[in-house]
Amino acid sequence: MSCGRRSGSRVTRPARIALHRALDEARFGTGSTLDLRTSLPTAADAVRRAEAWLRERQMSKAGEVLIVTGRGNGSPGGIGIIREVVRKLLTTLKRKGVVSSAEMHTPGSFVVKLAPVRSLFQVTPRSRTRGLRVPPADPSELSGLAKETLTRLRRLAERALDALGAPRSERFVEDEMARQYAVLTHALGTGSGDREERFLRLIDAALDALDEPQ
Repeated sequence: MSCGRRSGSRVTRPARIALHRALDEARFGTGSTLDLRTSLPTAADAVRRAEAWLRERQMSKAGEVLIVTGRGNGSPGGIGIIREVVRKLLTTLKRKGVVSSAEMHTPGSFVVKLAPVRSLFQVTPRSRTRGLRVPPADPSELSGLAKETLTRLRRLAERALDALGAPRSERFVEDEMARQYAVLTHALGTGSGDREERFLRLIDAALDALDEPQ
C-alpha cells in the first residue's frame, strides 16, 4: 500500500501540470496563446514579439489571451527576466489602450484581457483646453501614402467629422486627415510585417470603432 502511495506521489506534480496545460489549451487555444518559454528569446526580442502579437490580437478582437513566460527559476537571483519585462510591457500597453487588464495566471504566465479597438483612439482624445496629446501630423507626411490608403483615411476623417457634427469643408477634412494619421500611427506601435498594410487595418478598425456603441 505504501509503495502505491509513493508511486502516486511521484506523478502528482507532472499530472497537475499536464492538467493545467490541457485546461489552458481548451480555454485559450493555440491562436490566443503566446509561448515565450519554449523559444527562449532575449528580453528585447520577447518584448518586441509580445507587443506585436498583442496588437495583432487586439485588431482581431481576440478578447482574452494567454502569455507564457516561464518561471525563470534559472535566472540570476531566481527572478524571471522574461516574466519581468513582459509584466512591464503589459503596464505600458494598458496606458496605450491595447490592454484592458492583466493578471498572473500561474507563476509563469499572464492572462491578458485586450481593450476594445476604440480604446486606441480614446487615449489620445481631443481637448478644447489642452489641445491634442498627439500633435497633428505635417500634411506632407501624408503625401507618401498610397492612393488607397489616402482614400480610406479621408473616409475616416469624414466619418469622424460627421460624428462631431463638424462641417465637411476641404480644409476641415484635410486637418482631420492629418490628425487621424498622427493618432493612428501613434497607436500602430512597432511590429512586424508591412507597415502600410497594418495601417490600413487600423483605419478599418477605427471606422468599425465609430459604429460601436459607447
